[in-house]
Order: sequence, then C-alpha cells, then structure tokens
Amino acid sequence: MTDLHQAALARFLERLLLRSPLTLDERAAILGMRSYPFQASAQEDVVTPGAAVDHACLVVDGLIGRYDLMADGQRQITALHIAGDLCDLHSVASPVAGWGLEALTTSTLLQVPHADLRAIARKFPAIAMAFWRDTIVDASILAKWVGNLGRKNTLSRVAHVYCEMAIRSEKAGLGTRLDFPLPLKQHQLADVVGATTVHINRILQTLRKEGIVGSGANHFVHINDWNRLTEIADFNPLFLLM
Repeated sequence: MTDLHQAALARFLERLLLRSPLTLDERAAILGMRSYPFQASAQEDVVTPGAAVDHACLVVDGLIGRYDLMADGQRQITALHIAGDLCDLHSVASPVAGWGLEALTTSTLLQVPHADLRAIARKFPAIAMAFWRDTIVDASILAKWVGNLGRKNTLSRVAHVYCEMAIRSEKAGLGTRLDFPLPLKQHQLADVVGATTVHINRILQTLRKEGIVGSGANHFVHINDWNRLTEIADFNPLFLLM
C-alpha cells in the first residue's frame, strides 16, 4: 500500500474518530483495509444512478459530488465529498445506487470492497457503530441542505455551503475555516444551491464587494469576515454532529 493510500485511510479514520472512540486494534483494522486506486477526470461519473456496486469510494484527493439526475439531463448536487470521505459507505447496505457520484475536479479515489467493510463491521461492533454514525452524518447534512433549499434565499445558501465546507475542511486537515480548498466552478455551485449560473455570479460578486469572502490561490476560498458569513448563512454547526 502506498503512502498516499495509507494517508487516505488515515484521514477516513480521523473522520470516524471525530464521533466514535475506537481501540488500537479497531483503528488498525480500518487502516489495513484493502483498497484499489483509480483516477477520475473532471466531470466524469464515478457511479451512475442505477448501477450495482461492490465497493465504496474513498476520496484521496479532489472533490466528488453526489447528484440526482433529472429527466432532461440536469443535475442537482446533493452532497460534496472531500479527501477522507468514504462517500458512499451506505452502498454497503444498498448496493444498487439510487444516486450518482461525479468527479467535480480531477480526483483520486480508492475502491474499498464491500466484503472488507462487512467483515470488519462483523468482527468489531464498535466499527459497525462508527460506520453507522458516519452515514447518519451524511443524512444530517442532506437534511440541512433540504432545509436551506426550501427556506433560504440564494445568498444564504451559498454562505452556508462556504461555512459547512470551511468546518469540514478544517476538521479533515485540508485547511482552516478561513482558508480552505473549494474548487467548484460557478455552474457546479449553481447545481449545489439550485440557482442559475448568472445568479451565482451576482452572489459571489456581492460577497466579495462587501469584503466577506475573497478568492485565494489554487482554488482556495479565503474568508475575511467569518462572523458576518455565519450570520448571513444562519449557520449552526450542530448538524455536522461533531
């Protein structure tokens, strides 16, 4: 196993440890899981809706979006997954995908066999509970996104995405809440918050004009005024179940 793969499994373990205590043996079992690397180009589907899968996808680097596909070909992005996320852990229990996964940027992933995930869950009940909690986090984030789409304006939705990804990136060791990677193109951000690309452009101009958000180097987002951003977003990190 390469250092890159080991680092990805270690980052996934750190995500689990945010919410679940695990013994040294349990941690070693997670770090010892088999995994098979593959590359995905930007805008390439990793999992298509309706596909039967026998593995879950662990993000090594890049950005993955879970999406719902409309009859006319439009996509609504329903989750964002960063390095350390086992972005379809729920597929272990439901291996026929009712969703799609798309690489929003060029990404490296590891395929972790369902058989291995089931085996260590059977051997270590605490790991099974940790996996369960991890899928609950994804469900909690989805519930928050539904609330945002139904009850907030576009400015608040965009601000909330920035706040969420800032905290998640900080906890994953990818940046800080004031400076973190978010390599979303404007049309992709539009698919996240249910808006047009033109409207997203106006929203980003507003956030920059008011000095709340700036663009850092290499697709990093720089937050100039965290308190103001959280106020606009009506952001409470409780839904992240930290």
